[in-house]
Amino acid sequence: MAKITYIEHNGTEHVVDVSNGLTVMEGARDNNIPGIEADCGGACACSTCHVYVNEAWVEKLPAKDAMEEDMLDFAWEPNPERSRLTCQLKVTDALDGLIVQMPEKQI
Repeated sequence: MAKITYIEHNGTEHVVDVSNGLTVMEGARDNNIPGIEADCGGACACSTCHVYVNEAWVEKLPAKDAMEEDMLDFAWEPNPERSRLTCQLKVTDALDGLIVQMPEKQI
């Protein structure tokens, strides 16, 4: 299980425990975190679960695959270093303490 901090665009923080094996997107969905829409349900077919990963975590996460890179092209104001799709981040104990911030909007 990992404790993940989701920060809304307005600065509101939500700290939740997310079970191993779920994705960061599923953790947001299951805990009613606003700002992550996940329109495709986690199939990496949209960009509505886009977040900015805290700088301290960028190098700790698995690399983006080509599909995630392609979908991030459709995200709202993607950041080449910090933008990730939460549906592609599988929760493990290694993600304990992860901090992500939602963009102003999802498209």
